[in-house]
Amino acid sequence: MGNRKGEGQGLEKTVGIPILKYGDRQRGDTWLNTYRGKKPHFFCVVAFTETALIPGISAAGATPSERRTTAIAELEFLINGPRPDPQYPLPPLTAGVSPAVISRALLSILDIPIQGINAGLAIAPPVACLDLKGQPARCLSTGAAMDRDSVQGLFKRAWALGNSLGQENRDGYIILSECVVGGTSTALAVRLGLGSNGDGLVNSSHHQSNHQQKLDLVRQGLNRAHLPTQTHPRHIVAAVGDPMQVAVAAMALGASRHTGVLLGGGTQMLAVYALAHRWATWDRLDWNPGAIAIGTTRWVTADPSAQAQQLPQHLIPGDPQGPPFFAADLNFSAAASPALKVYEAGFVKEGVGAGASAIAASLYSNLNPKEALNAIERLANL
Repeated sequence: MGNRKGEGQGLEKTVGIPILKYGDRQRGDTWLNTYRGKKPHFFCVVAFTETALIPGISAAGATPSERRTTAIAELEFLINGPRPDPQYPLPPLTAGVSPAVISRALLSILDIPIQGINAGLAIAPPVACLDLKGQPARCLSTGAAMDRDSVQGLFKRAWALGNSLGQENRDGYIILSECVVGGTSTALAVRLGLGSNGDGLVNSSHHQSNHQQKLDLVRQGLNRAHLPTQTHPRHIVAAVGDPMQVAVAAMALGASRHTGVLLGGGTQMLAVYALAHRWATWDRLDWNPGAIAIGTTRWVTADPSAQAQQLPQHLIPGDPQGPPFFAADLNFSAAASPALKVYEAGFVKEGVGAGASAIAASLYSNLNPKEALNAIERLANL
């Protein structure tokens, strides 16, 4: 399935996919109204952390060995679509199908351009990517996930790229999505390292969020890091974070000076926003907070084992509302495919910018939930 122009023409447009709003709803309404009808450019930022190899930490790949290549397999599918002989096939999941299928289907029918960005992979991706020359991360439990100099260099390169992409997309906006297996654990680590509350609100690719396992890892990493109470945020992310967080935080800050930014994801992107805000405050960077919003799926915000919709209010000291946080109200209850229907039972939930892709489809073309499901099922059945 290619990015064919006009692929979605002829569809009867009614109301778009409903968008649920959390965090600062006034800023959220302004953001949605500003970018309604505008065409985004979609970027998927991929990286690797050895946190992914811990047994049971993630359901994004059934075994630690499969989780080594999940990010590059999903990026390959996102960019190339279904192929008879992919270099890295999508890994089998405990239940459901990769959210890359959702993103690919929705972005393709609207001819929204897709670009991969390598922030720090352990294995070279099989598709052309912008390369930020980052390094994969060690397990967050070490308290020394990345070298501080490497983090600072990655931030500078990503800031420059974000500025460039923002200038190139002034007439639209950019979506910064992610694929990092184990990333909800590093997200929790960075948020707690920054002093944010809400450790029991974190989502997971598991059906029920594995809060205690994540929290034990985070405490181990933060204890080993011996961070002072007041320290630059790059020291926190270097201790317990991953390269995607550094890259997307810097890109979002740089791009926000010129255009809108939709951070595609749930728990992970909320942590990225907190990191970006703290970094910009510490270094007195020039950025536009009003240009940035976060977008996920209803399956994330409706997850009874996480309550992620409450996270925005815990992110920024002195900001009781937090950033605009949207959830696309996709519904797969009528799906013919069992692999899609299990999303309604709380499996998979989000990833590879699935929620942001649905929000973009709603804003750009009023694609409604039934049309979205039909497009996703067509791709899932190829």
